[in-house]
Amino acid sequence: MMTLGTAHITSSASPAAFFARWADMATWPEWNSDTEWVRLDGPFVRGAKGELKPKGAPKVPFVVAELVDGEEFTDVSKLVGAKLTFRHLVSRTDEGSTRVDVAVTLRGPLARLWNAALGKGIAAGLQGDLDRLRDAAEAA
Repeated sequence: MMTLGTAHITSSASPAAFFARWADMATWPEWNSDTEWVRLDGPFVRGAKGELKPKGAPKVPFVVAELVDGEEFTDVSKLVGAKLTFRHLVSRTDEGSTRVDVAVTLRGPLARLWNAALGKGIAAGLQGDLDRLRDAAEAA
């Protein structure tokens, strides 16, 4: 497994505000700069499947691999020969704010190839996307 990037933010918004934004996948392009659209087949639950369309790339199937309300949201996109995982962990700080940590990883026999194609772009955009998500969650 290889890590493409990590990012974190702290926010005055509640954990529920972040989960509401993640569950409303039609709005992801508002804060996720490299996403054209996202569709989920059914409710936002563990095991749910969907598709996302990165800008300038073909659509990609994904699954909600883990969902613990208020704590974790992990989605896994299936690429040819690899799996791209976005793991979002949410916690409360001692000061009462919300902290969100995101880690993006690749695994599989073609992970190095996908890293060459996607890695720099994902790493470069991760913090900005998380900052925009914080702004959206705080504005809700």
